[in-house]
Amino acid sequence: MTAQSTDRTLDHVLRYSAFTTDPSGGNPAGVVLDAAALDDAEMVAVAARVGYSETAFITTRDEAARRYGLRYFSPRAEVAFCGHATIATAVALAERIGPGELVFDTMAGEIRVATTLDEEGAGAGRAPQATLTSAPAHSRPADEALTEQVLKALRWTRDDLDPALPPHIAFAGNDHLVLAAATRERLAALDYDFDALEELMRVHGWTTVHLVWREAADRFDFHARDPFPPGGVVEDPATGAAAAAFGGYLRALGLVSEPTRVRIRQGEDMGRPSDLLVDVRPDDERVRVTGRAVRIPGA
Repeated sequence: MTAQSTDRTLDHVLRYSAFTTDPSGGNPAGVVLDAAALDDAEMVAVAARVGYSETAFITTRDEAARRYGLRYFSPRAEVAFCGHATIATAVALAERIGPGELVFDTMAGEIRVATTLDEEGAGAGRAPQATLTSAPAHSRPADEALTEQVLKALRWTRDDLDPALPPHIAFAGNDHLVLAAATRERLAALDYDFDALEELMRVHGWTTVHLVWREAADRFDFHARDPFPPGGVVEDPATGAAAAAFGGYLRALGLVSEPTRVRIRQGEDMGRPSDLLVDVRPDDERVRVTGRAVRIPGA
């Protein structure tokens, strides 16, 4: 792809911040509404120039059915599924074709997204809202020796972990290693070995390491941080795919005995606060993740 053609495509990249009503918060995503003419190398090049953790590309479309082929690229490579870029793309489409259900065909399978632009959304001076339904989510205990390697890369110890929330590999379109910090202070003091963690994640195919802290044992209110070195990103400020996987993790632990809404606050420690709502049912493998998204001014 020539620099000139990259520049032409960049002129058509929309920029939204997801899981926020404030464009200075949330997680920025690039959105290309018509990428049918772009090949893989061209999409990687555009994502690298945009510089966000993910850029979403609509590659096929059936306007009558509101169905679209959607692919996601970090500045380095393709990712099977990305939650915040899905929310951003859904809001961008809803603003142009109207609210309602959208269907995205992704590498992780079919993803349905419900969008609203009514008095509960933009009409009330707030950002439009989207709710994605994930691929079937599941979770399994993480290998102890491997967990030790990750803790070393994070510069954490076993004493830094919450024993009530054991390490797991959780999936809802991508694999994420879930580690729960024992204290808010431990979560806030994130200073890890980028190269060591990147290598571990690359070898084991993890998209992020989902670090969480639970505010209280009797509530489903969490704070989260997501290192994303395989994408060339130190930290993701809002990670919808990890949030969906985390919902499956909570169900696998037996902590969800009735329909439950989980609230995740992410990005606070990096100055981009984000709010993710995660709905989990004990009888449904799929997890629903809700967030708002707003156009970034000047973009």
